[in-house]
Amino acid sequence: MDMEQGRQLAQSFDEMGGPGGDCRPQYRVIRSWLDGAESELLRLKREEAEQLFRQIGITFAVYTEGGDPERLIPFDLIPRILDGQEWDYLERGLVQRVQALNAFVADVYHEREIVKAGKVPEALVLHNESFEAEMQGFTVPQEVYTHIAGIDIVRTGPKEFFVLEDNCRTPSGVSYMLEDREVTMRLFPELFGQHSVRPVSHYPDELLETLRSVAPERCSGEPTIVLLTPGQFNSAYYEHSFLADEMGVELVEGSDLIVEDAVVYMRTTEGLRRVDVIYRRIDDAFLDPLTFNPDSMLGVAGLMQAYRTGNVTLANAPGAGICDDKAIYTFVPEMVRFYLGEEPMLNNVPTYNCAKEEERHYVLDNLSELVIKLVHGSGGYGMLVGPRASEAELGEFATRIKAKPEAYIAQPTLALSTCPTFVDTGIAPRHVDLRPFVLVGDRVRVVPGGLTRVALREGSLVVNSSQGGGTKDTWVIDLPEEPSS
Repeated sequence: MDMEQGRQLAQSFDEMGGPGGDCRPQYRVIRSWLDGAESELLRLKREEAEQLFRQIGITFAVYTEGGDPERLIPFDLIPRILDGQEWDYLERGLVQRVQALNAFVADVYHEREIVKAGKVPEALVLHNESFEAEMQGFTVPQEVYTHIAGIDIVRTGPKEFFVLEDNCRTPSGVSYMLEDREVTMRLFPELFGQHSVRPVSHYPDELLETLRSVAPERCSGEPTIVLLTPGQFNSAYYEHSFLADEMGVELVEGSDLIVEDAVVYMRTTEGLRRVDVIYRRIDDAFLDPLTFNPDSMLGVAGLMQAYRTGNVTLANAPGAGICDDKAIYTFVPEMVRFYLGEEPMLNNVPTYNCAKEEERHYVLDNLSELVIKLVHGSGGYGMLVGPRASEAELGEFATRIKAKPEAYIAQPTLALSTCPTFVDTGIAPRHVDLRPFVLVGDRVRVVPGGLTRVALREGSLVVNSSQGGGTKDTWVIDLPEEPSS
């Protein structure tokens, strides 16, 4: 790895203004609207948006800070806009990446050709806490392990997109993408009508078709699909209930299901009903107390036997979360080359693995310039943003890295792109990322756009809702062709 690569990234790219400060074509109508919008009107619209979210019940839960755990995710009124060409490029790169990730998961639970070829260290696979030995040798329906993927994208320039993280276990946030669009259309119908915005409302239909397409071969007729939730105290419970309702499938907890003779049934008022596909939003460890954590009260005893017998499909497959590992992440470009024979369209953020001595020394010498993350971390927790850390925090993380280097990776402090955002002081640039959602079944489906997360605190690079971030509606618009001269 080029140790200086991270130092060469550009300063923050203004997605509305562009490199020269002029308004980019996709933002011209928005810019004109903002120039004429009064702050008081925007504040009233923001209050209206909050009332809509409360009426709908869109919340997430935080159980670590005391007080009422139910929170509204802050919603920013000003949409983030990508033009059609930008999105089409991103979509091709996303499809390529998720195909490679699926091929990798299939490989590591079977022949491990990529390990034999020396492209990925064997210890990184076999000793990974997300590696599920029970999946070895088991071929899942259509060899799809990650049916729903959320790929986190950051931008540093007009044509510079990087993948920050892969979420292949139980990615969340799609309900906020859908509700952000609904609220934007209700608040600003005239503004929305002035753009040719690609729709996202068909996502639940696409998800349902994806799940239907991976039903077990033994399924005859229309498959019965359920969404398995840990219950109402889970931070993403709103999303679970929302998606089940939108797809027209049953939302179930573990106690609603039973396994008899390696077949999964759902308890109903009319008796037991066979289940063919389970969209599970429960982590691997809690799925089946007979196979994983014996103390789990959330899963279904015997579920893995039914799965391995071929009587039910689990989406996503147990063990797919190995791709969420931030050390595995560093090898995804090589996976694209190895399995697809192609060069990756979307690059990784330069990443330093603290388990490697040379890279660890570089990290320790440059802590104040880097972002430090736990290999198995998520939600913005256990993370250090070096340029904004105190001397005490830097010292604490240096001690942690020296004590357990394999638990940490480091990345340069990217100059994330900014979008205009309405904050208490008015309209100001704030850093954003993007989580598009990729569905894989009989084919790959991607709805245009995704969930834009915005760091509402001035100067902050942390966009996670649990860390003070908010969301924006994401528009993909097709610009009219410039007249030829």
